[in-house]
Amino acid sequence: MVENILIIEDEKKIARFLQMELEHEGYNVVIEYSGDKGLRRALDGNYDLIILDLMLPGMDGFSVLKEIRKKSSIPVIILSAKDEIKDKVMGLDIGADDYLTKPFSIEELMARIRNALRKNIKANTKKISYDGITMDLSTYEVKRDGVKIELTKKEFDLLKYLIINSEIVLTRENILENVWGYNYIGETNIVDVYIRYLRSKIDEPFSDKLIQTIRGVGYSLRKEKNEN
Repeated sequence: MVENILIIEDEKKIARFLQMELEHEGYNVVIEYSGDKGLRRALDGNYDLIILDLMLPGMDGFSVLKEIRKKSSIPVIILSAKDEIKDKVMGLDIGADDYLTKPFSIEELMARIRNALRKNIKANTKKISYDGITMDLSTYEVKRDGVKIELTKKEFDLLKYLIINSEIVLTRENILENVWGYNYIGETNIVDVYIRYLRSKIDEPFSDKLIQTIRGVGYSLRKEKNEN
């Protein structure tokens, strides 16, 4: 299935660049250059994801996002030159799924797009799994290779985030923001502590280890690589 992406961006060079890169990756792309037209297109069309600028003619991006969220849960990634924390907090509070500042890396944007689309698919299912681990999101039941595993709520949330993003390298900041929340105030090593808790239940009783440490970066849920 080919995903449809709507770009709402008034800088035509950036919009065209995004269109070319996204189409090269196999997405269908539509562009609108103003907030009001972008909003109409978003509400009338059948899109899988929206890339939204904030400083737009006609209607600013925050207002566009507010109106979209009244009627739709479609993934929205804000792509903006506004890099102050207050703008990021506002965008996420209003309902953005992600926030990336300009100038940006196209590789990072592509990864965030894939992540947002994957999350949207997972949000519509009650069960997720990875290599023998199964999670029932409605009953909070977790099993590995048929063995039931008892997890705390935070351990469950952490494992869920790792499975949704399986085989992707996640920084501690990624995990902290998505599992504990971007406004979390506390010890920064909380991620490492809970990874240890989760490993003791998910990995240590089993021969194959799935929660991998990526030295200097963070963690990834993936099969161990065979060095032979």
